[in-house]
Formats: sequence, C-alpha cells, structure tokens
Amino acid sequence: MSETSRVPVDCPACGDETVHELLNAGGHATVRCTACDHTHKTELTEPETETVNVIVSQDGESWPTATEVEPDHEFAVGDEFVAETSEAIQQVRVTDVEVEKGRAESATAEAAVTVWTRAVDNVGVDVTIHPNDGRHRENRSEKIYVPGDKEFEVGETERFGEEEIEVVGIHVRDDTDGYSFDKADIGGQSVFAKDIKRLFGRDQITSAWSGW
Repeated sequence: MSETSRVPVDCPACGDETVHELLNAGGHATVRCTACDHTHKTELTEPETETVNVIVSQDGESWPTATEVEPDHEFAVGDEFVAETSEAIQQVRVTDVEVEKGRAESATAEAAVTVWTRAVDNVGVDVTIHPNDGRHRENRSEKIYVPGDKEFEVGETERFGEEEIEVVGIHVRDDTDGYSFDKADIGGQSVFAKDIKRLFGRDQITSAWSGW
C-alpha cells in the first residue's frame, strides 16, 4: 500500500481513534497519526463481509453475479446499488429478495440467499402510440432505449427515430414507491424512464384522440 493510505485506529498518544497514515501494512502495521504525528504499530483487521448472490435482468435476459457487503447490510425491494457483472458495471434495482423459506420484501446479507435485480442505468421503455386521428383506432407498440434517469412528462412532445409523440399517460412500475400516483395522466406529472411500466403517446401529425 502507499503512504497515502489512511485507516482509523486508536492513537496511544491522543487517546482517541484518529485517522492514521498507513506506512507499512505487513504483520503489525506501522501507522502515523495525522493529528499528532505519533508513529506506532497496530494490528489491522479486515472488515467482515458477506458474499451475496445477485441476479441481474435486462430486456428479458438474466445473468448471475455477486456482491460483497457487511453481514448486517439490508437489501430491500426498490433499493438500488452498483453491481459488477461480466457484461458491465451497472446500476441495479432490487426487485425481489430470496431467503431460505421463500421470498421477502427485505433481508440482511446474512439471511439473503439471492437478490434479484434489474438494470436501471439504461432501460427499454415500452410505448403504445395512439393513431393521429379519430377514425383509425389501431394502436402501435414500440420499444425505445434511453438512460434510466431520463424523465418523461405528460403533455410534452418526445422524438425518437421517425416518431414524434405527445406523452398522454405513463404507468408506473410496481417496484418503486417514489410517486404519489400509479398512473400519470395529468399535464406536468413526470416519471423517470427506469420507473416506467408503459408509456402512452399519440402521433403529432394531426389533432389526435386521447382514449388511452
């Protein structure tokens, strides 16, 4: 380790736990107190961690990985964390927690058998597009891929590919509780892409109907 590594340990000169520079990590570590410059030896213990199995899902595909956390760390449905997979380092959201006796809304790392998640840094949003006049009532379905933190607002116009639609409604996913509504249908209400179950829009070519 380099001399810039720092660890919190008890300083015999200060009489308190202070931040120390790690000078030598071998055996009993040699450290220097940043408060009083006292150099002494101390035994450093590695923090106890628990390895938890994690399943990451994205666009119908799933792959396994694992994360190391403190044993009392709690995983709860809706929580987000960074997971490192063979595909990439991804921001994921907990969708389910598997314990020995079934499924739970939350569990500590010690109790969790598998934590099920979905990727939320880049997401696919299902879009239903209403026709642009009142005569042809056949809707179309599209899927767009956007950053998870992109915000869609009811009443706003969105463009993707050759499509241009007015957002008329948004269904919110079940695994989020950050909204006061399950369905946004009032102008000005907005939802992040990672929280969208389905977005409804209408073509912006002629005056449209809104029976979504």
